[in-house]
Amino acid sequence: MNIIWALLMILGSSAAHHPQNDNQQAAKIIESYFHSAIIASQQKDVAVSADHPPVKVDPQVNAPKVRGIYVTAYSAGGSRMEQLLDLVDETDLNAMVIDIKDDAGYITYKTDNPDLIKNGNPQPFIRDIHGLMDRLKQHQVYPIARIVVFKDTVLAKKRPDLSFVNQDGTIWKNGKGDSFVDPFSKEVWDYNVEIAKEAAKLGFKEIQFDYVRFPEGFEKRADSLKYYKNEKSRVDAVAEFVQYARKQMAPLGIRVSVDIFGYAASVPAAEGIGQDFNKISENVDVISPMVYPSHYTQGWFGAKDPDKEPYRTIKGSMTDTFKKLDPLADQKPIVRPWIQDFTASWLGSGHYVKYGKDQVQEQIRALKEMHVDEFLLWNATNRYTQGVAYK
Repeated sequence: MNIIWALLMILGSSAAHHPQNDNQQAAKIIESYFHSAIIASQQKDVAVSADHPPVKVDPQVNAPKVRGIYVTAYSAGGSRMEQLLDLVDETDLNAMVIDIKDDAGYITYKTDNPDLIKNGNPQPFIRDIHGLMDRLKQHQVYPIARIVVFKDTVLAKKRPDLSFVNQDGTIWKNGKGDSFVDPFSKEVWDYNVEIAKEAAKLGFKEIQFDYVRFPEGFEKRADSLKYYKNEKSRVDAVAEFVQYARKQMAPLGIRVSVDIFGYAASVPAAEGIGQDFNKISENVDVISPMVYPSHYTQGWFGAKDPDKEPYRTIKGSMTDTFKKLDPLADQKPIVRPWIQDFTASWLGSGHYVKYGKDQVQEQIRALKEMHVDEFLLWNATNRYTQGVAYK
């Protein structure tokens, strides 16, 4: 409590010199500080349990309405970053989701953290991480750190005991050659939370966890692979990791968000991969369903080819999302979907359209009509459509 009074005195002294602006800033700082203190107090001695999510208190009440883009580590550390900053400066975009641990499991910048060096393989994809954070601050970009969690070939190779092992002793890989690590493992949890904590120290305001799940089709091989398992279900293991991570990050004033398949809002829980839309949602500050029209098969939401009907597809997905989340009441997170800014030519002739200004704006129009004012744009190559009205 003495810390709180000291903070109040310092802020009060500062505000005396610049009453209007400083009082507003002081109020924001105090509000965020108290929210973090409340969260820490509420969660200090509470055991992690998927059946008992902690009461929601937003750790970052002053965060903007996020309208952002995905940025690879290569773009963030290379010449493309100049173009991406120009895009944000010249439009109503205000945020970037940047790979800090990528899809292979590489930490994307050099670090002195012994835990991260031990379990990861830090690479200088972002050559000057502190310089990057300074640039983001100068351009008033809200920085979000993307951390790919359980798809982690790097850690699986280093620590097969934390992965899934075939009967012949080799590490299991999916059809693309990717390996996963075990969501039941507390050691895996702690490793990813440590990455998140370092990202927070660097200046990221939010941690976005991706691949928070078991491998696709895991239920078909769960009994043939060797791995650590406790008495929890796969759904509870995943939900409890998210809850555990948020418990660690919220007192630092950092929001936690999770990416999830868009169709998860329209179907029962995917127990095979351990994803329950509501159990994850009630344990995060932000949920980001990946509602790319190209990822819905023919017939979804009454659209013969969903990719060709972005407005209808997005509106249908958001209708299902809110219907799914309504029972959560005060535990509902902010809904901030990923939308499509790429052309899905792999769908084949007649089943896709070239995405450009009209298609992106149709998705945004559908979100606006559903009262969704936050979104993220995905393009794996970070080449975003010009001339879009993002509001």
